[in-house]
Amino acid sequence: MGQSASTALITSRRDSNRSSSHRSKSKFTVPIMPMQVEEQTEFIFCEGPDYISDLPDECLACIFQSLNSGDRKHCSLVCRRWLRIEGQSRHRLSLNAQSDLLPLVPFLFSRFDSVTKLALKCDRRSTSIGDEALVAISSRCRNLTRLKLRSCRELTDAGMAAFAKNCKALKKLSCGSCTFGARGMNAILDNCASLEELSLKRLRGITDGAAAEPVGPGLAAASLKTICLKELYNGQCFGPLIIGSKNLKTLKLFRCSGDWDKLLQVISDRVTGMVEIHLERLQVSDTGLAAISNCLNLEILHLVKTPECTDTGLVSIAERCRLLRKLHVDGWKTNRIGDDGLSAVAKYCPNLQELVLIGVNPTKISVELLASNCQNLERLALCGSDTVGDAEISCIAAKCVALKKLCIKSCPVSDHGMEALANGCPNLVKVKVKKCRAVTCECADWLRTKRGSLAVNLDCGEPEHQDASASDGGLLENVVEFHSVANQMPLPSIASSSTGRSTSFKSRLGLLSGKNLVACTFRRWSGGNSSSRG
Repeated sequence: MGQSASTALITSRRDSNRSSSHRSKSKFTVPIMPMQVEEQTEFIFCEGPDYISDLPDECLACIFQSLNSGDRKHCSLVCRRWLRIEGQSRHRLSLNAQSDLLPLVPFLFSRFDSVTKLALKCDRRSTSIGDEALVAISSRCRNLTRLKLRSCRELTDAGMAAFAKNCKALKKLSCGSCTFGARGMNAILDNCASLEELSLKRLRGITDGAAAEPVGPGLAAASLKTICLKELYNGQCFGPLIIGSKNLKTLKLFRCSGDWDKLLQVISDRVTGMVEIHLERLQVSDTGLAAISNCLNLEILHLVKTPECTDTGLVSIAERCRLLRKLHVDGWKTNRIGDDGLSAVAKYCPNLQELVLIGVNPTKISVELLASNCQNLERLALCGSDTVGDAEISCIAAKCVALKKLCIKSCPVSDHGMEALANGCPNLVKVKVKKCRAVTCECADWLRTKRGSLAVNLDCGEPEHQDASASDGGLLENVVEFHSVANQMPLPSIASSSTGRSTSFKSRLGLLSGKNLVACTFRRWSGGNSSSRG
């Protein structure tokens, strides 16, 4: 009595749902918009079946794996079932590896018992976990395939040896600013026969001098495909490992002291299947480049700040490594590499797809040869060159028919050279111009209008020193990276993706060194670079 028609209808539906409650074991309530009845507000709830509860655990786990970190955390708080499934379906984990992590290891790895990819990172100002914590983790994560250690300075050779015995399925290892030494590394190599990628940076326990204990080769030498050594005071003690890695495809050496010519000669005689080599701030000369030319399958070569390398060495590479697809040269304004070396590349390497020249001064002679002979050239960067002007850009526009991405930085190019791009390079999709003061905004706007599908990025500013350093997160840094799961952890003081200090420091470092030159230009352009996600 006295009910409005609409209220009666809702009530009727509610009663109908109650009468059919036997169809579903679980119910949830949905609030209906408040209805005004005789100047009183009434909330009416309607029950419906809970279809999510009928989903198998496997389906719910697949859904969780499609969510970002924040959403996964929120889902884990819904109920105990979701908490359990979210933990069991997690394969990647990143933890703040401070010393107080030890007592929490049993709880963490009881919940996250399916982790196969683990990152342990500690702030440089904090005390890191020690051997006991690492051994406890390894005993609970015996299926671990990837491990990343950052600033874990309390780990010793004994801890790494115990870890290696528990995690023999390890495939990728990345260590930075740790203090264990050759014995710990040899334990990894002797026990982890499936190791494929090894990246080491500032490994403090590697001692200097003739008495340094050699590293490798070990059982892992048969499976290793990538070795990356950065800022090692005695990186040459890894010679036995590199020489013994017969299936090695990628070798990256960044700022490792010592003369590398002789070792490269031995390496190239024993390991001839390498397809990618990076040499940065290394004591290597044309002798070392001549040795590298024995790798007839070489496709990617980076020469960054190697002042003893000249045209002669690059010619020897070009004449024998005819499968070369990507060439990066930072000449460091030494004028040791120029037209002769680049002309040889144009003559013998027709498959070249990506060319980055920084601090190199090519003239129209070599530019025209490259444009005419390398018909597959898709990505070109010319930076910090005093000789690349309007004539060279006009030549590129006329002859580089396959070119898709072009970067010009700190070169004497003007509007006249840019105008040539309006009718040239039919496949061009992006042009980036930085620190070229003679190129105006009006020209960039005109070019955008002329070629509507062309993205033109113009940054007019003061010229700056160029640096193609890739060793701190640059173009092709091959380090095992894990996505942060910090927001998914119930204990925010433990889980961490990275410290804010590290992020801001790297940003400042990139700006100061000009590293963003190559990284920003080609990181998005080169989809073929190795990366991993699981």
